[in-house]
Parts: sequence; C-alpha cells; structure tokens
Amino acid sequence: MTTHAAQSQQAPEDDAGNSDANLDAHPDAALQALLLARHSCRAFLPAPVPRNVIERILTLAQRTASWCNCQPWQVAITEGAGTERLRAALQARAQAADAGTGFIPDFPFPREYRNEYLARRRESGFQLYGAVGVARGDRDAYRQQEMRNFQLFDAPHVAVITTDEALGEYGAMDCGGYVANFLLAAQANGVATVAQASLAMYPEVLREVLGIGPDRRVVCGISFGYADAAHPANSYRTRRAELPEVVSWISG
Repeated sequence: MTTHAAQSQQAPEDDAGNSDANLDAHPDAALQALLLARHSCRAFLPAPVPRNVIERILTLAQRTASWCNCQPWQVAITEGAGTERLRAALQARAQAADAGTGFIPDFPFPREYRNEYLARRRESGFQLYGAVGVARGDRDAYRQQEMRNFQLFDAPHVAVITTDEALGEYGAMDCGGYVANFLLAAQANGVATVAQASLAMYPEVLREVLGIGPDRRVVCGISFGYADAAHPANSYRTRRAELPEVVSWISG
C-alpha cells in the first residue's frame, strides 16, 4: 500500500507539457504537483485509512478561508460498521427512487447544463463509461454505474459535509472551499477521494444514519480511502479548460 502521492503517480505534466522534473523551479511546485496528481477515484481498496492520517487531513482542511471566519462546515466521518450501515441505507434509498419516490436535496441541483457545461459533462461521462466498458445508449448499464455512487465505490470511509441552514448559499460556498482543501490534503497524504453530490440527493438518509440535526444542510459527501489503481474506472483523466475559456481581462 502506498502512503504518499508521489509513490503512486507518474510524473505529472503541466499544461505546457513540462514534466515533474521541471516543476521544482516554481515556488508553487508542491501545490501544482498535488493539483495535477489528484483525480476523482471511483474504485477503492477495502483497507481503512489510519485515524491519525484522517486527522491530519482534517487539520489541514480546517485552515480553509471562510466568510467572517465563521467556518460553517461540520463533518461526519464514517468508518467500519458505520460505513457499511450508510452504504446499505443509501443503496436501498436509491433503489426505491427507481420506483418513483424521487429525491429532494437540501440545495437545489442545477436546473440544466447548457453549452460548454453540457459538453464538458458529457465528455467526462463518456470517458467513465468508455473506461468501464459501458456502451453508449445502454441505459441499464448507465444505471448500474450510477448505483456505484451509492455503493460509495467500495470506499472504507465517507465524509459528509454540512453547513448551518441559516447561512444559506454563503455557508455552502465556504463548504466548497473546505471540500477542495480536503481533497488536496488527502492527496498529499496518499489518500484517494471522490467528491459526491449524489449523496446529497437523499439528505433524510444521511440525517437518520449519521445523526445530523435539522439545523444542518447537506452539501455533499466525500468517499475516500486507498485507490484500486488496477480498476478501469481509475484509468482516465479529465481535461481542464484553457484560460481564455474562463478568464476575461479588463484593463481600462
């Protein structure tokens, strides 16, 4: 089992094609290496992450900036039987949704994906389906892969992130920053992650299983553990938009 990100990744390249050997010249080399190496893991090994490693990740993520330093996130972390109880409950609820029960997340899901956002979403989805051998148009296979979300991709742990309901979208925004830092802190400690909005589809399940109070709003979950590097679901990487696609310069 690897315990350091650099041991389990090939030397990354930046957008200009420069290898890891050239990154040390930059003051942000360590951050760049983590950003290039991190990916959404969709197949985990069963081995648990030691408690001291999880606490180190949490300690680093706690440095996240927030509006007025209110730090609205609360984190419920499962392990052992707790993970299995949540996994079973989520699968049962997702299967019930197939019978028409629907779902009501605490924060509305996107109304629609348009233009480049739809294109990027499709590209990412087709990469995953292609990696795991799901043919385009095979709706049964699509659903089976979707159910992997509620199986937590076999991860030994889940972190469920909630915010104070009174803080609304601003609290959720702060939690988004926390999630990003959690993912990078995990990568730095050799731990694989996948942030899952899908778990927020069923906040009532999370409240019941994890004891989350009515004053909290579910933002998302993060399944984490050690990656199954041999699984095809972990064999591809998504691309990032070029700066001109997302940045406008206003000079006068």
